[in-house]
Formats: sequence, C-alpha cells, structure tokens
Amino acid sequence: MQKNTPLTWEELNQYKVIENDRVDGPTNSYSNLRLFGSKKENVKLTFYRDRHAWCPYCQKIWLWLEYKRVPYRVKKVNMFCYGKKEKWYLDKLSSGKLPAIELNGKIIAESDDIIYFLEKEFGSLGTSISADNFRNTRFLERKIFRAWCEWLCKPTLIFFESSLRKKNFRESLIEFDNILTKSATGFVDPIHLNSNEVIPGTGDIIFIPYLERINASLCYYKGFSIREEFSSINRWFSLLEKQKTYQGTQSDFHTHAHDLPPQMGGCYTDKNEAQIKFSKLIDNGQGLGNLESNSSCDDNDYFSKFAITRVIRHKENIVKVNPCNNDHFDFALRSVLTYMVNGNINKPNKTCGIGLRYLRDRISVPRDMPLISARLFRQALEKISSLCDSVEEYKIPTSHRYDQDPKDFKI
Repeated sequence: MQKNTPLTWEELNQYKVIENDRVDGPTNSYSNLRLFGSKKENVKLTFYRDRHAWCPYCQKIWLWLEYKRVPYRVKKVNMFCYGKKEKWYLDKLSSGKLPAIELNGKIIAESDDIIYFLEKEFGSLGTSISADNFRNTRFLERKIFRAWCEWLCKPTLIFFESSLRKKNFRESLIEFDNILTKSATGFVDPIHLNSNEVIPGTGDIIFIPYLERINASLCYYKGFSIREEFSSINRWFSLLEKQKTYQGTQSDFHTHAHDLPPQMGGCYTDKNEAQIKFSKLIDNGQGLGNLESNSSCDDNDYFSKFAITRVIRHKENIVKVNPCNNDHFDFALRSVLTYMVNGNINKPNKTCGIGLRYLRDRISVPRDMPLISARLFRQALEKISSLCDSVEEYKIPTSHRYDQDPKDFKI
C-alpha cells in the first residue's frame, strides 16, 4: 500500500529489539570483552583484530578463542584497505599486522604462531596444530588456497587456461570433500562435548575463513557453486551455520565479493549464465539463499527489527555520509525501515535511488549486522530504490575500500 507518510524515528524506535549481551552472550562482532563466566579483572589476554570484522586470519583466531572459551579483551584496528592504521598500534607492532595477541607483555602475530602460543597457555582445541598427523591437513588448506588464487586472481586470455585452473581447483576440493565424507560427524576435527554437542576443532577452523570466502567469490565471479558441487562440503557448511559461535563471525556474499578485490590484487570474472545470475542476485541484495547460508531462519521479524535497531543506532552518520541531500535521504531511509515494519510503500524523492543503493552496497557483515538482517535490509533498500527514476549507482572501489572506513561507525 502506498502511503507517502513513512514512520517517524520516534515511531520506528518502538520496533527496536534488545541486543544480546555482548560480553557473556553469543559470539558477536561488537564486543570489546568476552568473559565466558570469568571475572573481568582476571582477563589477561588481549586480541587485536580488524575493526571491519572481515580479516580471514583474524576470523581464525576469533573462532579459536570463542570455541575454546578463553576470556579475552578486544582491541580493534583498521586494515590498510579500509582506512589509516592507528598510530598506537603501529607503535606497539611496527608491521601493523593483524591479528595479534598480547599476554603478560608478550605480543604474538601471525595466526599459526598465535595458535601455537595459545595451545601452550590454554591447551589445544581438538587436534594440536603442531601434531604430526595435522601436517597433511594444513598442507591441503594451503593447496586449496593456492588453487583458488590461481583461478580467481589471474587474468586468462584463452579458455583452455581458465579450464585448467578450474580443474586444478576442483581436484584440491575433492580431497577436502573426501575427508568430510569419511567423517561420521561431518567435521574434520570434531570435539564431542558432555552435552553430546559436537563442535569443530582446530582442524576445521583453519579451513573456515578461506572456504567461506572461496564459496562467495566463486559464485560471484565464476558462477561456480561449491555447495552444489560437493555434498560433504555443503553438509560441513550447514553444520557450522547451525552454531551461534560461527554465525557471529560469518560474512555474506555481498561483503566478500566486493571486499576481496583490493585484498587479493583483483578478482577476474568468467562470464557464463550462472555467473551473470548469481552476481546479479548478490549485487541487488536478494542473495543466494541456501547457497549462502543454510541455517534455518524462522524469525525474519526479529532479524528485520535487529537491522532497524542497528540503523537507528547509527542513523545520523548514515545520513551524513550518504551522497544524497540529507533531508531527502532521511525520508528515504525511514521509508525503507517502514517497509520492513509493515510493508507500506512510501516513494522518496526521485534523486534518492542512488543514495539507497549506495547504502545497500556498503553494509558490512558481520560488522554492521548479521547475515540474515543484512539480507532483509538490502532487499528493502532495493525495493524502495526501485521506485526512483535513476538506475545510476556509485561504483564500489576495487583498489581499496576507503568508502568502508569504519571511523564513523565505532561501536
């Protein structure tokens, strides 16, 4: 129903939800302290991770600490790709590398070295990273990574060259899929808890960050769906996506597809029917459904309201940094949130389509909100922007993501 009287901010405030406890609740990107039942004054470990909550190596350590339930403080630092590295961090670690940890005055960087160190202090999470029988697992992860880079990040002049790179990549994934097929639990390195719950160990955690990014990027740039090609890898993803710990760190395809190019030195497209279809659905915010996340989502109402809550929290900065006229965009943004609440359609000023799509393309998961919340918010932004005359969009940078500088959205 077309009203042209969107809800006011005061009215929208009524739809806010209470966010989970950042300190003792489920894994989340907003926390600066995680206790797991410990006392604040007893926390000795500091985890330095990217403010953007995107860095794959940070995700590896983040997952390890969360599954191991090691109390820690969080200090967030910019990745070079998103903004200037903070001086205080460069003074502490001149390389500026992320992730890093600090314990008793000792700073450790490099994700594998960090896990070695953490195992000595807190014990292993499943199989030790230094175990002899773990070497082949680590080698396979690097083999998959190299094959992915060869296919995704190098231009090809002839079809045969691209086909060979695809073949090499598939062969590396077949090895991983075979390992998972032989696993009774569906995990590489399962840990059986007293509650009969099974969680992933270090053997799984080393694969998670890049398999997540590989899954997203190959759908977007190559039209290649890992989850449709490899049933055991699909099951592995699905098992992870049922766990609150993993969900708290998981990004979405839109974020990955557009944050990877500056990190990887470029991502190259193989045009085909599936690639065109997948990339269009990712770009317009529709998403790829179960290919992106197979977690059950029976509570879209909550996730919509969570997105509204996050937008309200940052609405002044969202309006301020948007390229559209502030007053016009304020109306347009309230129109989007109104549509999410009650389905009513309010047509904004015709100049606002570009601004709504600017916002659609700069939601960052999980920094800003969870995957399902972002999907619903992107879809609503596209719905209202489609009412505007212009189809023009601000291009997403490929050599950097300074447009994602989180300095305006510190939480």
